[in-house]
Amino acid sequence: MTSDKNSPRIVFMGTPEFAVESLDALVKDGMHIVGVVTAPDKAAGRGMKMNESAVKKYAVSNNIPVLQPEKLRAPDFLESLAALKADIHVVVAFRMLPEIVWNMPPLGSINLHGSLLPQYRGAAPINWAVINGEKETGVTTFQLQHEIDTGSILMQRSFPIGENDTAGDVHDRMKRIGAETLVATLHGLFNKTIKPQAQQVSDAGSIRHAPRIFTETCRIDFTKTVQEVHNHVRGLSPYPGAFTTLNGKVLKIFSGTPLPGPHSAQAGDVVSDNKEYLRFSCANGFYEVIELQMEGKKRMRTNDFLKGNRIG
Repeated sequence: MTSDKNSPRIVFMGTPEFAVESLDALVKDGMHIVGVVTAPDKAAGRGMKMNESAVKKYAVSNNIPVLQPEKLRAPDFLESLAALKADIHVVVAFRMLPEIVWNMPPLGSINLHGSLLPQYRGAAPINWAVINGEKETGVTTFQLQHEIDTGSILMQRSFPIGENDTAGDVHDRMKRIGAETLVATLHGLFNKTIKPQAQQVSDAGSIRHAPRIFTETCRIDFTKTVQEVHNHVRGLSPYPGAFTTLNGKVLKIFSGTPLPGPHSAQAGDVVSDNKEYLRFSCANGFYEVIELQMEGKKRMRTNDFLKGNRIG
């Protein structure tokens, strides 16, 4: 769809595939995207080939100018950004912006966040919502200000999390819902039908946070209940993946089934028939692994894994 050149000028900031859904929705809605800001190309793989971000690939294919700053305070970047004469910046899955950037356009900058703010402020809201066993999550569009994820809310939309949904399932649902919400938010701002609302935090102790996921975050603690282990595995699947060790090697677990019930095993004990099932003992039952990946091997189902690996 051709954009209206007289409509507000938008600079879109984002990097991963999640952000592409939003950028594509804005383009198809006819929004006037005058530029994209995304991460610099990075060398990856055995041949150290330069990889472009998903957002850059989309922008190039749609003839949208691209800026790829190493540093967001660099004078040459700020000059190029100002030259785009944006009325508003739209941020989806990008890095933290300095005030000189988010406060540059007349309408400021808005962000699409993957939670129902003020809950799950931080870098990994999808993962932590699933890890914590939430039954519902959603998206929030809000105005950027000094403290991360604390700006005034523009629009929110919620949706359920199924008991076996992984972070990947929620991610895929959220990117579509987020894109729709972002388009509606911009129309509301441009038509002056949205009134920003300050985030309400009545009890700071009730706020759940979403910090970055580190390697140690991914280690499975089998002293917890089977449901807590199940949520942990779901919340880190497919990436970066929850893990334990088996026969001295790292074993990633991507999906499984909680089997609550009394037992006399020690936490983390392994039980297997060496044909169909592989189970780890937890505080109140066993967790049966469905999909896994042994260190140095490909991802596979448990029965295929057991064909070539005997569990003592």
